[in-house]
Amino acid sequence: MPDYLDDLRLAHVLADAADAATMDRFKALDLKVETKPDMTPVSEADRAAEELIRGQLQRARPRDAVLGEEYGIEGTGPRRWVVDPIDGTKNYVRGVPVWATLIALMEAGEGGYEPVVGVVSAPALGRRWWAAKGHGAFSGRSLSKASRLHVSRVGKLSDASFAYSSLSGWEEQGRLNGFLDLTREVWRTRAYGDFWPYMMVAEGSVDFCAEPELSLWDMAANAIVVTEAGGTFTGLDGRPGPHSGNAAASNGLLHDEMLGYLNQRH
Repeated sequence: MPDYLDDLRLAHVLADAADAATMDRFKALDLKVETKPDMTPVSEADRAAEELIRGQLQRARPRDAVLGEEYGIEGTGPRRWVVDPIDGTKNYVRGVPVWATLIALMEAGEGGYEPVVGVVSAPALGRRWWAAKGHGAFSGRSLSKASRLHVSRVGKLSDASFAYSSLSGWEEQGRLNGFLDLTREVWRTRAYGDFWPYMMVAEGSVDFCAEPELSLWDMAANAIVVTEAGGTFTGLDGRPGPHSGNAAASNGLLHDEMLGYLNQRH
């Protein structure tokens, strides 16, 4: 089995370059922000970070394909890098430090593409998380200064902490009542948003999280960090991996109960 550690090291180099670019423009008074056709914001920093990553991948892994939020798919083949240059652009443009660059490597297998490397770098929080298939998940300042991540062992909803991003998406999909029922059953709910709840699931500080509408680049890196930390990452349909257009992540013990609530439609 390939060990993917060279790819993981490269992903850290890519994240270092992206961090420098994004932090340079974070809270800049002259930051240029536009609205994309889907009404979500995109800043010059999103584009610059993705261009940097693509340029380095072109030199280091010219045979690999690249899929990014800002510039789409380029190349073909069994290996595909998936990049979200700034996950949490709305936070970024308002000066909220909860945003990250997400970098994943996906490889073609029997069940389609699966994440084999993931790096989640949140420089404004001073945090980074990463994983490679078969090697576990870690957090720290660097590959050599890292601690291994493990999901929690909370096995009862009444003891569990549930994280989410917002209410509006659940309402639009007719899932709000089930979502609210779930919030009434758990010990605690918090809306941290974007990549962060998945990292908290991997760390064991949150027991499960879910979002009703996502793209592949929002999920690929998060998915392998959660699963390599011993957790479960599926769509709301229960399909493993980041392929369902939405996501549910947990310590594994509470996953089926969570999905049961979130799939109630009224």
